Amino acid sequence: MPLLELSDVTARYGPSQALHGVSLTVDEGEVVAILGANGAGKTTTLRAVSGTVSRAGRLLLDGKDISRRSAEGVARLGVGHVPEGRGILTELTVWENMRMGAYLRRGRAVRADLERIASEHFPWIDRRRGQQAGTLSGGEQQMLALARALVGRPRLLMLDEPSLGLAPMVVQELFRVVRRLNEEEGLTVLVVEQNANIALEASTRAYVLEVGRVAVEGSSEDLRRHEGVRRSYLGY
Repeated sequence: MPLLELSDVTARYGPSQALHGVSLTVDEGEVVAILGANGAGKTTTLRAVSGTVSRAGRLLLDGKDISRRSAEGVARLGVGHVPEGRGILTELTVWENMRMGAYLRRGRAVRADLERIASEHFPWIDRRRGQQAGTLSGGEQQMLALARALVGRPRLLMLDEPSLGLAPMVVQELFRVVRRLNEEEGLTVLVVEQNANIALEASTRAYVLEVGRVAVEGSSEDLRRHEGVRRSYLGY
């Protein structure tokens, strides 16, 4: 049974329909990418999963129907969502942002996880605990958004355009952390990414969306060889 399964999912913003029957699966321990041009429905697909957009169809998380659950209800089931634009709380400090990631958790393990995530994956955070988050660089803000999501101990981590506006070295470091979490801790990841080269390198399978529908799907290696994907998204 897949950890996440979408079958014929539609979504809309008011009268405007953004998804027209999207179906996809993500197995536990997988990294799956969603590719596509602007307006293809990539971000909306993640929002449909997290419950932050009006949606219909069959959405299952570990076999449980989440199609009618609120965003908080989906988060309580273990879905961590790092939105496009990072979504950090700029007026709060770095450490206050980290603590916000544990708002659904209780107990002594929270403090231990905060310290572990910072020390193992983002050591610079320890030196910047009291710094206002809005004064961080774009890359640091993206790292902080990822760290905050990890504090919630997600079963499924969803990343929306994590490389947007970042320098290549920062992007490489970000995806290095994601790969390490997947390989060492078995974290399941669904990533939306316009940079198809990075996305296909980091993932095992991928879906290409066009105008709110799945146009192509397959292993990341197969999509690298797919003529349409190469021409439209890989530039060769």
